[in-house]
Amino acid sequence: MSFQEVVEAEGHLIDSHVMEQIFDKVVESNGRFEVEQFRIGRTNSEASYLRLKLEAPGKSEMDHLLAQLLPFGCSPVDGGDATVKQVERDCCAPEDFYSTSNHHTWIRLAGEWVEVSNQRMDAMIVVLGPTVAVCRRLRDLKAGDMVVTGMHGIRVAPESKERDRLAFAFMSNEISSERQVETAVRQTAALARTAREQGRKIVAVAGPVVVHTGGVAGLAKLIRNGWVDAVLSGNALGVHDIESALLGTSLGIRMEDGRQAEHGHRNHMRAINAVYHAGGIRGAVESGRLRSGVMYECVRNGVPFVLAGSLRDDGPLPETITDMNAAQDAYAEQLKPAGLVLCLGSMLHSIAVGNMLPSWVRIVCVDINPAVATKVSDRGTGQAVGVVTDVGLFLDLLSRELVGTEGAL
Repeated sequence: MSFQEVVEAEGHLIDSHVMEQIFDKVVESNGRFEVEQFRIGRTNSEASYLRLKLEAPGKSEMDHLLAQLLPFGCSPVDGGDATVKQVERDCCAPEDFYSTSNHHTWIRLAGEWVEVSNQRMDAMIVVLGPTVAVCRRLRDLKAGDMVVTGMHGIRVAPESKERDRLAFAFMSNEISSERQVETAVRQTAALARTAREQGRKIVAVAGPVVVHTGGVAGLAKLIRNGWVDAVLSGNALGVHDIESALLGTSLGIRMEDGRQAEHGHRNHMRAINAVYHAGGIRGAVESGRLRSGVMYECVRNGVPFVLAGSLRDDGPLPETITDMNAAQDAYAEQLKPAGLVLCLGSMLHSIAVGNMLPSWVRIVCVDINPAVATKVSDRGTGQAVGVVTDVGLFLDLLSRELVGTEGAL
């Protein structure tokens, strides 16, 4: 006995390669499809429409197939309302809970489509009322929460290429050599200006490579001139940024000539010690002990920063959050409402931030290693654009593009 479902999808299905991915998923899931209706968009803005009859050998295979197709915008035509079940214990979802993607999502309640808020991947949908539904992490579920289960009564709209816009050209071209960096910088600057016009945040996710590559001057300049609204990183960026500002070294290497400083191996600990003596990073700035760098500019310009700790941290700095759940929460808070995220030489933090963001927030991932941008994208953050270049060079060029040479460090 075979099981059948009729699904439909709407959007820029062809130029975003969504339709071919839908067909591939059906075949990969041991299913069959028949196109009942297809209508191609006739203009730049008009969406295409696909109606597809699916067949699978069993119910479990059909459920798996629907789960695979939902992130591509395919939802059952006769799905009815979303099914909800009550959470019986804190942090314990029903076995058949729906796990969210990072795309725009709606659920049907009493015959009406309700948009889900706080969209993020790998969460549950909790229904708070007849017209209110939110994404909630597993660890935040409470007994009594009503959680969406199954695959019916759910509609997803994946991001598609935006015709006639700069982002379309940017998102459709890989940037893989320094020969193209200036073009990438101009396009990133245009995305930053768009975020500003829309009243949305520009967030920098930065690794210690910003310091090692001489990118501090460019990032500090962007912060000082209002082009960065939050800095998210780990303990290492703060330590090496302060080490560079206080002692002129990064990991004991002199910034001026790239040579090992005498006893330089202990300079990062000297930097941490100095911050503790000052009562924290803000105290170091206010006392005049710390007079330059990324952390300095954040404090002086009221730009919030979050330093998330890890097992390998030295010190760490007083402001570093060593509780991982608390660090995640602090990151997520600063990402509201982000319009552009610049990931600068930090693979793990970039992946983490990508998992917290909805798919319509632009991400520009800058790293000398092309595998970093690939890994960020492969882990579900398909909207990330990779710029393969030296992070310090990119930040210098971007700060010149957005601020100009006047006032440069």
